[in-house]
Amino acid sequence: MVFKVVITDYEFTELDYEEQVFADSGLDIHFVKAQCRTEQEVIEAAKDADAIINQYAPLNAAVLNELENCKVISRYGVGVDTIDLDVAKQKGIAVCNVPDYGIEEVSNHALALLMAWSRKIVELNNAVKSGVWDFRISPPVYRFKERLFAVIGFGKIPRRVIEKVQPLGFTLVGYDPFVSAEEMAKYNVKKVDLDEALKKSDFISLHVPLIKETRHLINRENINDLKDGVFILNTARGPIVETEALIEGLRSGKIAGAALDVVEHEPILKGHELLEFPNVYITPHSAFYSVEAVEELRTKTAKNVVEVLQGLVPSYQIV
Repeated sequence: MVFKVVITDYEFTELDYEEQVFADSGLDIHFVKAQCRTEQEVIEAAKDADAIINQYAPLNAAVLNELENCKVISRYGVGVDTIDLDVAKQKGIAVCNVPDYGIEEVSNHALALLMAWSRKIVELNNAVKSGVWDFRISPPVYRFKERLFAVIGFGKIPRRVIEKVQPLGFTLVGYDPFVSAEEMAKYNVKKVDLDEALKKSDFISLHVPLIKETRHLINRENINDLKDGVFILNTARGPIVETEALIEGLRSGKIAGAALDVVEHEPILKGHELLEFPNVYITPHSAFYSVEAVEELRTKTAKNVVEVLQGLVPSYQIV
């Protein structure tokens, strides 16, 4: 039997890792490489597919309801916000991700952004290169000791972030309705509700998936309740933060600064107001990246597909 596997879209220059997994599987796989951007393009490419590999192309209800043979959707990455999980479940389509490939990379990136922003590394570097040798452009800079650092979400990545920032002297709190206080205590983190985390923390690091309940989790209403001078770090998903509310908070000084690996609408366009703030650091959704992480991601994404087509329970099934 020949299985049709469609990759809806990808950013890589080649697909050697995926093709090697398929070759090693013993299955007869017809691998179709597409670069879909719209719902209709996905439908045309994948209507009769047995399996789909997905990056950013939409797999919403309108698309999924057109699929005739699909048995599995495997997504590059941790988040599955491109996929309508309810419809996939109704149609009996297994949905898989790779939740463990970039833990070190994202936690390292979060730590790097935290340290760079807190020590004003970018501003000082730019000043020196422009001919200004003066530490006084950097204040205020504070010690970390006893400052309150909050993680919003308590999955694998924020736990690793906590392990890396703990030696710096922070007092640590966490919010996650699905994780017990006892579990957080194992990491020397005090469990608090979202309101307390936002109102009392000096540093807020976001690590929740993008679902209906977390879209604009940081919004105009609760930004007004933040502690004055708070720093917001987002290496999760851009729409978790309401952009206009963030800008207002930065303008007013309520928010001292932000470091964002993700933004609400990607890529951020030249001239966007967020780019005008020297106290906002932005990287291009690159926290996940290392040579090793990309190889692991692509290999495991393809293996999810192979396992389902072989009649096995995939290693990383969400639905």
